[in-house]
Amino acid sequence: MVHMERVVFKSNSFEQADEWDVKQHINLTLAERLRIARALKDRIHPRAKDVRECHQPR
Repeated sequence: MVHMERVVFKSNSFEQADEWDVKQHINLTLAERLRIARALKDRIHPRAKDVRECHQPR
């Protein structure tokens, strides 16, 4: 299981919360995005094949 650090931000408005959320997503590195995507895929479809495997040259 992948450990993801929980971050809490208390905002004064929905607009401020949305802005902070977008900034947090923009600041993720490629490695972090891939790790999160893999963890979500494994949680939802644990036995799914990696789609990239069917696109590999033989």
